[in-house]
Amino acid sequence: MIYELSNHLTKTLITHLRDEKSDAIFFRHTICELTKQLTYEALKDFPLVQKDVKIWNGTTKFNCIEEENIMVVTVLRAGMPMLDSVIELLPKASAGFLAMKRDETTHESHLYYDRLPPCEGKTILLVDPMVATGGSMIDALDLISNRNPKRVVTLNIIGSPEGLEKVNRAYPEGDIYIAQIDEKLNDDKYIVPGLGDAGDRAYNTL
Repeated sequence: MIYELSNHLTKTLITHLRDEKSDAIFFRHTICELTKQLTYEALKDFPLVQKDVKIWNGTTKFNCIEEENIMVVTVLRAGMPMLDSVIELLPKASAGFLAMKRDETTHESHLYYDRLPPCEGKTILLVDPMVATGGSMIDALDLISNRNPKRVVTLNIIGSPEGLEKVNRAYPEGDIYIAQIDEKLNDDKYIVPGLGDAGDRAYNTL
């Protein structure tokens, strides 16, 4: 299933990201704020467990998400602000890292770095700002799914209808939470209107 955020604050933050005058610090900060919104939505149906917590007048049981069973996986480098944002909310979650590079001729992605802890039985939050053709997302999902996670949820900032449909066809059992679905891909397979290169803009590597 694809879940698109619809509130006015989300649309405003996306507009800030599109603005070419937004510097790297503001760009990363805005990505982080949008990621928190996505995380709230994605976790709203997660089961709760009871934990004993020592408070001012003794020890009491309280409901909470079992953070230790969540792994946040990012696609380097553009996904780093998203990973940091989720880990701020879930400090006991583990983190995993994948790096992929897009071939500008074939528009296909190639994995060149894989640093994932054991995934078996974990709920994976796969974070990547942009879903263009969907190729790198499917490659990441293929790799993760082969490691027997309990569930995989993706968090994305923007995506094309074509790329999201491709991912949804490949993994109909997965859940995609996205801040905004843009108009289309252009002939060069870039999202329109898009953000430009999110990794370059986040880290001043234009």
